[in-house]
Amino acid sequence: MASSGYRNGTAKGNVKFERPFSLNSNTKSSSFKSKFAPSPSSHPSGLRRNSSGSLGTSGAVMDDAKVPGRVRVAVRMRPRNAEELVADADFADCVELQPELKRLKLRKNNWDSDTYEFDEVLTEFASQKRVYEVVAKPVVESVLEGYNGTVMAYGQTGTGKTFTLGLLGEEDTASRGIMVRSMEDILADISPETDSVSVSYLQLYMETIQDLLDPANDNISIVEDPRTGDVSVPGAIVVKIRDQKSFVELLRLGEAHRFAANTKLNTESSRSHAILMVHVKKTVKGTEAALPSENGNASLLGKTIRPSIVRKAKLVLVDLAGSERIDKSGSEGHTLEEAKSINLSLSALGKCINALAENSAHVPVRDSKLTRLLRDSFGGTARTSLIVTIGPSPRHRGETASTIMFGQRAMKVENMVRIKEEFDYKSLSRRLEIQLDKLIAEHERQQKAFEDEVERITIEAQNRISEVERNYSDALEKERIKYQKDYMVSIKKLEEQWVMEQQKRGNDKSRVEHKDECLDKMCSREGPLVSVSEEVMELKQLMKNETHLRKVAEEEVKNLKSQLAQWKSSEAFGSAEILKLHKMLEDEARQKEKLEEEITILRSQLLQLSFEAEETRQSLDRGGPGKIFTGLDSLMAQVRHPQVKDSGNGQKASIAKLFEQVGLQKILSLLESEDDDVRIHAVKVVANLAAEEANQEKIVEAGGLTSLLMLLRSSEDEMIRRVAAGAIANLAMNEINQELIMAQGGISLLSMTAADAEDPQTLRMVAGAIANLCGNDKLQTKLRDEGGIKALLGIVRCGHPDVLAQVARGIANFAKCESRASTQGTKSGKSLLIDDGALPWIVQNANNEASPIRRHIELALCHLAQHEVNAKDMVSGGALWELVRISRDCSREDIRTLAHRTLTSSPTFQAELRRLRIEF
Repeated sequence: MASSGYRNGTAKGNVKFERPFSLNSNTKSSSFKSKFAPSPSSHPSGLRRNSSGSLGTSGAVMDDAKVPGRVRVAVRMRPRNAEELVADADFADCVELQPELKRLKLRKNNWDSDTYEFDEVLTEFASQKRVYEVVAKPVVESVLEGYNGTVMAYGQTGTGKTFTLGLLGEEDTASRGIMVRSMEDILADISPETDSVSVSYLQLYMETIQDLLDPANDNISIVEDPRTGDVSVPGAIVVKIRDQKSFVELLRLGEAHRFAANTKLNTESSRSHAILMVHVKKTVKGTEAALPSENGNASLLGKTIRPSIVRKAKLVLVDLAGSERIDKSGSEGHTLEEAKSINLSLSALGKCINALAENSAHVPVRDSKLTRLLRDSFGGTARTSLIVTIGPSPRHRGETASTIMFGQRAMKVENMVRIKEEFDYKSLSRRLEIQLDKLIAEHERQQKAFEDEVERITIEAQNRISEVERNYSDALEKERIKYQKDYMVSIKKLEEQWVMEQQKRGNDKSRVEHKDECLDKMCSREGPLVSVSEEVMELKQLMKNETHLRKVAEEEVKNLKSQLAQWKSSEAFGSAEILKLHKMLEDEARQKEKLEEEITILRSQLLQLSFEAEETRQSLDRGGPGKIFTGLDSLMAQVRHPQVKDSGNGQKASIAKLFEQVGLQKILSLLESEDDDVRIHAVKVVANLAAEEANQEKIVEAGGLTSLLMLLRSSEDEMIRRVAAGAIANLAMNEINQELIMAQGGISLLSMTAADAEDPQTLRMVAGAIANLCGNDKLQTKLRDEGGIKALLGIVRCGHPDVLAQVARGIANFAKCESRASTQGTKSGKSLLIDDGALPWIVQNANNEASPIRRHIELALCHLAQHEVNAKDMVSGGALWELVRISRDCSREDIRTLAHRTLTSSPTFQAELRRLRIEF
């Protein structure tokens, strides 16, 4: 097990502050196959459209804006079990559900009933995933934002509380309960480096708190903080959670130690209240703010001395023991004492809720340890969701009515939801110490480098001076030897001339000339010395001139470089302006295409109306004013002209009425008609029916999916293929339908349609269908082998923003499934998206100006980067720069956090960032 246990000793924060709660959450629902169903056949619910996804959204009983902390209550009814199918076969259910109106009717007798409204009404076919997203996911999201949260299950024994809350789903992942799914979302959101998750698992058995993780610890006391009123159980073992597998092992260990007994109402009836406490400690990213310096600018030191904010929240998941009547459960002996204890604690809980609902001055929270543990959940600061479970049997109408009234009273309880935050001074101190050590080391390195540079420059200057002096002395020596040689030659010539003159003239004259010659000799000696000094002066002047010319040349080079930089900046500005103009031209072209499409649609509608008027006139001429259509002719008329009906809800109502009157088989038979017009309108009706979740299973069972795939394979009409692809896309939102589509070669047909089609609307429908299939973990390899990824990449040739948004969504779904498989250890190789060449397009569109495209591509990049085997390809493909941009500039905090966590956890990315000297 990857977790470690320790006794609960929570650290005290230095500074705490609270903020009011504000949360806006959206959830989805999906289908499941569970043992709750009355028969082995599954009841897929599919993805719901245009429905409220969380408790407290539009359509709820009370306005969330007015009562943000009200307890949210959902009711879930289980199907009849085998015993009730036999015993109550002649009796109707005592409960009638109206989920679309969020209310139920409890029958008093055959002609009278009471109506109750709840935040959500879940039928017996509701999947575990939908129950989690409606009831618990908003609470989990608020816990991740720093608010305490509670999810509690209440109901009669045997109505499915433990199934809803604590089922592990080891055999069927779709049947996982709220506990397992909550931990999955929490682990997916936190960062292992800065955040932590720990759990305690307790049971309240006969007014004694016992530790399910340590059975020997069977008498744990409750401690209340006199200042804040917070309730804690310091004696319970707290185990840190590292991964989902270790958490499931803890739940299995705790369930093995929980008390259960066989009663008439349930073969494995829980005889204790199970309480799972999840403690989440999360560091808020981006909370460090710079302090202003003296000149008003934010200094580097100011960015580091502000501590980060830590949010500590607690999620409490409570699986209450079943409320029951002693005579119905057949409890005897020790089991009877257990039932009495359970009923007393539940009665105390009901009294507290009644007092809170009526704003009573005294709330009896100390009457039971259960109410003390749940003090923060009802009337406290936690966000609370309650799911009440009921059964359909009329024999238990009294227990069902009591459960419903408990939920109604709980809906009146209002909590003051507040966030709890504190400054993390310890991590700030560690960070400052590390930064101080880095600054000292950097200063020492810079000082050493400066000294080495000064020494190097000094040595180089000395060498240059020595070299110049040596060259100068050599030149002087050469000049001296040259002039000395000239001097000796001149002396010899003068001596020869003097001898010749002395012979010609007399002695006196020779003496005079001798003196003159001596004077000439002295002059000739001084001449070379004067010329040497003049040469030296000329050399010095030449050196000065060369130095001046070199300085002038360097200044000219600097001027040329500055002019080149200015030219480059002006060229970049011009390129940016050209790109903006190109984008404007593309937008104008797309707008023109949209207007032309609208004109074409309006013309076709005008022609259809004219055709309808002509046909109506001819029918009146043939049959008189009283003639009406009957049978299949009426069906044909309705199929040919569905546009005559009102738009919106009116059109849906007309199609539903057509479906009830004519029947699905007859509508599907029109798909094989030889008349193209009939087939077009018939496939439109099927597509509209497929958009409704309740009709999808009927369409598939009647062979509608096979007929739609056959239309893609055989039809050459562009409109038929477009509408058929849209209907398949609606059906592909259900996991079971996705497997059927793949089994019947649907991805190959969609790929062929994508290759042949040119119309943007057709390509959008095909891309949407493939994108839905990309979100199924089981179909990843088969979808890629049959050309699904290649088809998506081929669709991008269209360039239409709506089409590209669907392509981006498909790639994001595929990358998310691959990331999940890598995390669970079921996939170890490189991403199939990278193998099929999707990375260049992903990088190119990571900063697309269309927000739907950009958001999906950013998610895809983050999921691809989570698997280390993809890191090298992403670095070489330029994805690293986009990940850095996403971590800094993305508008969505969750994507920004995911990108930052991925970059910091990948050794390959960290090495590349260090090589590029990027501060991160």
